Amino acid sequence: MTENPREQRMKPPIRILRLPEVLKRTGLSRSTIYVRLAEGRFPQPVRLGDRAVGWIEAEIDEWVRERIAESRFGGGPAGERVEAALRIGGASRRASEARPVR
Repeated sequence: MTENPREQRMKPPIRILRLPEVLKRTGLSRSTIYVRLAEGRFPQPVRLGDRAVGWIEAEIDEWVRERIAESRFGGGPAGERVEAALRIGGASRRASEARPVR
C-alpha cells in the first residue's frame, strides 16, 4: 500500500546511523553497546547487508533522552521523564551554541 504524497512530506525521513556515529551520540564504547544489546538495554540494529548493521536515528535519540530523564528525574513515569528530558535537551543545545566547547 502506498502513501499519498502529502503524508510522505509530513514524515521525516528515516536515517540510519552506523556504529561510529552511535558511539559519538551515546558516549559509550563499542563493547558496552554490544553488552547492552545482549541484555536488551539498547536499541536493536537493523541489518543492512551480510556484514553491516546500522541503528535508526530516532531510536538512538530516544534512548539518549531516556537516559537523561532517568539520570535527572528518576522515579517518575517514563512519559514524564522523557518530556522533561526533551525540555532540557532544547535548553542545553541552546547553551552549548552560546559558548565554545572545550
